[in-house]
Amino acid sequence: MTTTAASSASRPGAADLAQLIRASECTVALTGAGISVPSGIPDFRTPGKGLWEKVDPMEVAHIDAFRGDPKRFWSFYRPRLHGLDGFEPNPAHEALAELERRGALEAVITQNIDTLHHKAGSERVIEVHGSIRTASCQVCDATYELAAVEELFDDDGVAVCRGCTSLVKPDVVLFGELLPAEAMAEAEALASRADLLLCVGSSLEVYPVAGLPSTTLARGGRIAIVTQGPTPYDGDAAVRLDGDVAEELSAVVAALSQRRA
Repeated sequence: MTTTAASSASRPGAADLAQLIRASECTVALTGAGISVPSGIPDFRTPGKGLWEKVDPMEVAHIDAFRGDPKRFWSFYRPRLHGLDGFEPNPAHEALAELERRGALEAVITQNIDTLHHKAGSERVIEVHGSIRTASCQVCDATYELAAVEELFDDDGVAVCRGCTSLVKPDVVLFGELLPAEAMAEAEALASRADLLLCVGSSLEVYPVAGLPSTTLARGGRIAIVTQGPTPYDGDAAVRLDGDVAEELSAVVAALSQRRA
């Protein structure tokens, strides 16, 4: 092991979390906006920095806003979609992908739409809030890859379907919409049989996803929380780490490697 890895593995709590992962037969990760902050993507609610500090989400990210004022909706989402496509995974995403490669992580349930888990190499990713990967016509269900969406905008800056000229919406879950039933069913099934639910970069306050830790705890599993800022589950966590998520998860992987060495 390199000196850097040894130092990383010595971070407080990393060895404890590594031990929980070793002892778990089924570990599942649940990630929120905080895991992508080290990649340069702002989260939603951090005072002075969060995305919703600058705009009212009910005016630009609600399904009624999309239907009632698609021009304003797309004035917010168009640069956001292209901006998100340019970001790269950070060591936190890479750590989860590495855990999966080692057989130590069964799946990632994510609230994020940025596709960074896929870019990092994670294979089983349940995107409960959708993703920026595609956009779909709201009438004929035609689907467009992200790279093709830019060609759909009319003179008013609204994306319309090539085939039927109806509104095209990014395949993300907006406020006022239900989460995709299939993704949530898979997430709930994973949480219900997880020995360890590893919650990373999430405030664990937005339901129904915030109920997943309770599902794991109810069946006798454990939860570990790696995020900055308080969560409602802090008192229930077997391990609670509040440092930079990229550094914390890198330390956990290093601790696992140290044991194997």
